[in-house]
Formats: sequence, C-alpha cells, structure tokens
Amino acid sequence: MPVIEAENLRYAYVIDEENVHFALSGVTLSVQKGEFVAVLGHNGSGKSTFARHINVLLTPKEGKLKVLGMDTSEEGHIWDIRSKAGMVFQNPDNQIVSTIVEEDVAFGPENLGVPQPQIRGRVEEALAIVDMQGMGKRAPHMLSGGQKQRVAIAGVLAMYPEIIVFDEPTAMLDPQGRTEVLQTVRRLNREQGKTIVFITHFMEEAAECDRVFVLSKGKLLCEGTPREVFARADILEEAGLLPPPATQIAQKLREGGVSLEKMPITLEELVDEVCRLK
Repeated sequence: MPVIEAENLRYAYVIDEENVHFALSGVTLSVQKGEFVAVLGHNGSGKSTFARHINVLLTPKEGKLKVLGMDTSEEGHIWDIRSKAGMVFQNPDNQIVSTIVEEDVAFGPENLGVPQPQIRGRVEEALAIVDMQGMGKRAPHMLSGGQKQRVAIAGVLAMYPEIIVFDEPTAMLDPQGRTEVLQTVRRLNREQGKTIVFITHFMEEAAECDRVFVLSKGKLLCEGTPREVFARADILEEAGLLPPPATQIAQKLREGGVSLEKMPITLEELVDEVCRLK
C-alpha cells in the first residue's frame, strides 16, 4: 500500500483577482513504504509546493493527497500526519529553535506530549543516528552548516516519523556539508527503513534514489528509475534540467567515438566504464 498518494493534485497561489498561478496542475503519483524518491524540477516547477502538501503546510485546492491513508484535507488528521511525516527545510537556521543542541532535538517530542523520561533517550538516539553524539551541549550557532542540518534532521527523527521530506536540504551547504547530509539521508533510508522524499535540483543527488519524479510548471512530466529518467533528453530539456555530470561526460566520450557498455549516472559508474576500456 502506498504511504503517499496524490490524485489529480492542484494548488494555486492567488496573486490578485486577475492573477492565479497554478503551482500544481493535476499531479498524480504514489510513493511506497521504504522508498527513497527524488522530486526534480527547476525553480518554480512546483516541487517545494508538493513537499509542503505532504506535511500539511498546504492543502489541495482540487484533487486529493493521502499520507499513510489519511486525507490531508481533513482537519482532524493534521497532527497525526505531521507526527508521522517529518520535514527538513533548506535553511537549518529556520528550523533550529533552541540555543542548545539537545534542547532543540527534544522540542518536537515535547510538543507531541512524549513523557519526559522517554525524551532523553530519543534525543540521544537521534543524535547518534546522524553522527552527532557528544554534541548535545553545543550551541547550534557554533556548528558548521552540515552539522546544523544534521541537528535539524535529528529533531525530526526524535518524533519517530515514518516519512521524512527533505526540501532542498543541501542547497545552502558547501561540498563537505552536502556530503555529510547525503550520507545521513542514505543511512536513514537503508538502515532505519524511513521513506524518504528528497526535493532537489541537483541531478547527482537524484542518482542515489530508487525512483525520480520530474515536475515542470506544476505538471508531472515523467517518473522512473534515475537511469530511465536521465536517458530522456527530451524530458530533461523540457524541465530545464541537465543530466548528472557523469552522464554528460559519458555523452561527450560517445560523441568522440569512445564505446561505453552502459551510460553511467554516477561518477563511480563512469570510472568503472572508463577502466573497462583499458
């Protein structure tokens, strides 16, 4: 059974009486339990609007979105959904609310009414999962961008969600911070079994996922495995996207007469393909 089901999902931002912008125009898709999916798109494609529907920060103007079988349009489901579908935003400074790391991680479960004796265990467990054990007494403003984002992730984990939505969580990070966050996200999916919805415009990040959805101007253009989607040059062009760097390099090699067995989508695959040529 899907844990996220969108059916003809439509959402509009009303600018004034004469200007209505549809950020989502009839999106239909589903995400299965334990999947790691990416939602790709250029700025203004609707991907962040879709993400905010999962956590009920927005609700459909038309159509339906169900999370764990609960209709997001029904007011009685809002807090149940938010406790099971956590969200990590682009800027961790907008998500961190305390001056001490462990207090910040405890904020979510406290709001859910988790008994105090259980909260400390949840905090320690969440910090360990994101490799921030021993950092509980630190001040968030003394941390690197990648460390702050991992604290934000720990705060979501402490609420014991089944689904975690990441809305461009690496967009403001340097390469080291991006690597730290991506490693954490992969572990959450593979070791913790969390369903991950990863919003991004970085193609190399989407290459790590099980499935990819491509949005453009509020519409779902295609879905499939990263290899299937990245092979669709027409779709990527329509969405204003480029293939991952490894695929671009491989395409240039083929144009130059170099024969590759398969089209790589990661740098590791590209290295393997080049090594086979020797």
